[in-house]
Amino acid sequence: MTLDFLLLFGLGAAAGGFVNGLAGFGTALFALAFWLEILPPAQAVAISAVMSVTSGLPGLWAVREAISRQPRRILRFVLPALVAVPLGVLSLQYVEAGWLKLVIGGFMGLYGLFFAFRRTLPALDLRMPVADMAVGFSGGFLGGAASLSGALPTMWCTLHAWTRQEQRGVMQPFNVTILGATVVLLAFQGAYTAETLLLIAGALPVTMLAAQVGVRLFARLTDAQFKRLLILLLFVSGASILVQELGKALMAL
Repeated sequence: MTLDFLLLFGLGAAAGGFVNGLAGFGTALFALAFWLEILPPAQAVAISAVMSVTSGLPGLWAVREAISRQPRRILRFVLPALVAVPLGVLSLQYVEAGWLKLVIGGFMGLYGLFFAFRRTLPALDLRMPVADMAVGFSGGFLGGAASLSGALPTMWCTLHAWTRQEQRGVMQPFNVTILGATVVLLAFQGAYTAETLLLIAGALPVTMLAAQVGVRLFARLTDAQFKRLLILLLFVSGASILVQELGKALMAL
């Protein structure tokens, strides 16, 4: 391994862990920005899935009280999502994942751009269990089809008048559960070779340390600051997805 490889690999591990610790999502997107430069796509995705789950554990602990207060709300998101993940995987036989990423990336970018410049942010204060289940199902489907499980649930959470702990109390267990299911599916497909496991062992300490830093910063944010942060990350994530997918399309021409 060269010094450049180690540097990019370490930066990816740190960026993914920090963002997950801070916001509760985004590990894969920020890690892959570095890892796709040095690793085959399938291997990079397999490693980022494990890092997403492990770096989400400190966040789960940080909002454990919010999780314990709203178990039914969390289940409304998670259970439909678990049903939808394999459906998303099966849909790849009929739907091009790249097009899905373009649509969702554009939606995330426009959503983030629209709310980033508003003085007042949305603050729904209604109980909508059916909508929660629909968002959870859609997130699971997109997770299986395009590795974008957290996009819709994150946008949905930012629309509510929930505290940052309540928002994180939905997003964190949702992402950990769905990405945990993804890791299991990848393992059955033979994604975790000896080389991949060795890279995971190297990334894990860096990711977990960075996640702890992110969690500590999360504790210092106000509810309004956290919501603004999520909206900014949605815009950055959406723009990044658009750039990546449009770049692939142009190279294929």
